[in-house]
Amino acid sequence: MTAGEVLTADNAVVAVLGAGSWGTTFAKVLADAAIATGAERSIRIWGRRNEVVEQINTEHRNEQYLKDVALPDSITASTDVSKVLAGAGIVILAVPAQSLRPQLREWKPLVAPDAVVVSLMKGLELGTDARMSQVISEELGIPQERVAVVSGPNLAMEIARKEPTASVVACSDETTAASFALYCTAPYFRPYTSNDVVGVEIGGIVKNVIALAVGICEGKQMGDNTKASVITRGLAETSRLALALGGEARTIAGLAGLGDLVATCSSPLSRNHTAGRLLGQGLTLEQVTEHMTQTAEGIKSGYAVYELAGKLGVDMPITAAVVAVLEGKLSVDELGPRLLARSLKSEGDY
Repeated sequence: MTAGEVLTADNAVVAVLGAGSWGTTFAKVLADAAIATGAERSIRIWGRRNEVVEQINTEHRNEQYLKDVALPDSITASTDVSKVLAGAGIVILAVPAQSLRPQLREWKPLVAPDAVVVSLMKGLELGTDARMSQVISEELGIPQERVAVVSGPNLAMEIARKEPTASVVACSDETTAASFALYCTAPYFRPYTSNDVVGVEIGGIVKNVIALAVGICEGKQMGDNTKASVITRGLAETSRLALALGGEARTIAGLAGLGDLVATCSSPLSRNHTAGRLLGQGLTLEQVTEHMTQTAEGIKSGYAVYELAGKLGVDMPITAAVVAVLEGKLSVDELGPRLLARSLKSEGDY
């Protein structure tokens, strides 16, 4: 079957690998999209923890990550990944970025060769500087036209509560992007499409690092002027890196760039914003990690972003300052003056 045929099947089986807040929320989006169109869909979530899986199956909730949000009956869960992937024509990946490659090597024999694989992840792999769509294509041996990416201002709890949001589905094949966008359109979830996979992924990756910086500023009780300045110049850093990799400026000015950046930098629901705020309040990185119930991808991917920028000769002073804090080379008290440390020049000169 072609990717389009898989995505237009009414009775498709969908596997969602990852039972955290965003994986569970997106499973709900897919279920609600099916309900809205009268389609029959079996949506299976794979999770590591028995108690989470059991609660999804018996109470139709995932209280650890989504509190009291009710899940549709069409969603089931299992700790057995082979059962979740059996017969799945669509595979949604929502696991921590740094664990993706070894997990895909384990899962490859279980993934249908004609499956469409969708990444919900926003991270850059340490050591290779690979984007998640690249890791998926490499490890599963599938062409890029069968790999899609979902990104944008996607704070899971708000979407789980059916608060209206827009997002982006990106794929090198426009038909695949359009088909999956239709597949995941729910009354409260409106996806746009793009063929700029690079721009969409880079927007989702760098915003995590910038959100750490903004969170640190908030933890240090800096004002809105400071935070707005960091967000705006962070967007410029994101644009420089995306353009250097072949992405498009209009993507970074859209939902997957500016939209995601604003949401992640300003919301207390953002894991990266929260982690930065805790660092700014004086917690050590180890204490922050212990405090967080889910991965703050900016902590893991920050160095990979900094390394990639160095290889490409892209100036990213905010990213460099955040990485220095994470590595213990710079204190949060010294961060402020470094955030806007570029030499004087025209604002338009990226």
